[in-house]
Amino acid sequence: LARGFTGRDKIVKIEGGFHGAHDGVLVKAGSGATTFGIPDSKGIPKDSVKNTLQIPFNDTEALTSVLENNSVAAIILEPVMGNVGPIAPAANYLSEVRRITKENDVLLIIDEVITGFRLALGGAQDYYGVDADLTVLGKIVGGGFPIGMFGGKREIMALVAPSGAVYQAGTFSGNPVSVTAGLKTIEILERDSVPERINALGATMRTVLSELVRDSGVEGCVSGVGSMFKVFFSPGGATVKNYADALGCDKAKYMRLFHKMLSSGVFLPPSQFETNFVSFAHSDEDIERTLETYKANL
Repeated sequence: LARGFTGRDKIVKIEGGFHGAHDGVLVKAGSGATTFGIPDSKGIPKDSVKNTLQIPFNDTEALTSVLENNSVAAIILEPVMGNVGPIAPAANYLSEVRRITKENDVLLIIDEVITGFRLALGGAQDYYGVDADLTVLGKIVGGGFPIGMFGGKREIMALVAPSGAVYQAGTFSGNPVSVTAGLKTIEILERDSVPERINALGATMRTVLSELVRDSGVEGCVSGVGSMFKVFFSPGGATVKNYADALGCDKAKYMRLFHKMLSSGVFLPPSQFETNFVSFAHSDEDIERTLETYKANL
């Protein structure tokens, strides 16, 4: 849709950003400022990703450079990186991305599959006060049932068939079960102030966990925002700002923590590069027990 609207082929993505298992974005992230992609899965022709450019997260200079030196249709990004562990945007990063894309007449696509209805009812765009040209949402829209959704500004969406020339259709498009479940989920989120509750629990988790990491003497940091959190075993306890920083963390040390926590009754994601989430089902007691278990095993 972005390509059809702008008439340009190139797309910019963030190194380490995940936007589904389709050819154009299954690109192996490198450590360079801007690189042409190489396929990150067998079976994807190099030609499929030749128009996919990559830049680091939290780097507005790299974004400016790639847009000024290429004819780009859009940039797609996770407002909070989630597929390499939760990496929050630096102060003013998202607003600067919005400014730079507008100045270069490039569409901004925000992938809210993780952050949508989680950080706030209006997603990360509401939470951080930034507006995308196009927004992508996933499972939450169907209350956990299979569904995906994209939307955006009227003049862009007008290009989608049958009103426009960009084809889009699917066997399960508008599935009544998924849509009904999604509407009920939104009703519950609003009624019970779910984002506010889980964000508060997440803040408690990160604050206390940061103190535990510091007191343990272990090299690492706690990252996240809202209801998302993660212990990164980063060199010198440095803040993790992007994909390259995440790759530099001690994966073996994390896996030792994972097995210790599992033996103590707390099941963490089995990877340094996955995000931990607090949910509405978690009680204050659950958070306290989890923190006690971290304290015993760090």
